[in-house]
Amino acid sequence: MSQCPCPLCERLFDPEQSPALPFCSIRCRLADLNRWLKEGYGLPYESPEEDEERPAPPEED
Repeated sequence: MSQCPCPLCERLFDPEQSPALPFCSIRCRLADLNRWLKEGYGLPYESPEEDEERPAPPEED
């Protein structure tokens, strides 16, 4: 029986016995979902460079 830590509460649990993988319990699973829904978590975002947004100016002869 291998144990692994819950990503939310860090408690060790048996993954074969958990109905809420990768969490140890439904409570931790719902707490994690709540953090996502309330924007407690987020994905990194890098804004594009200005040069990539604007077309190059026309060349003058």
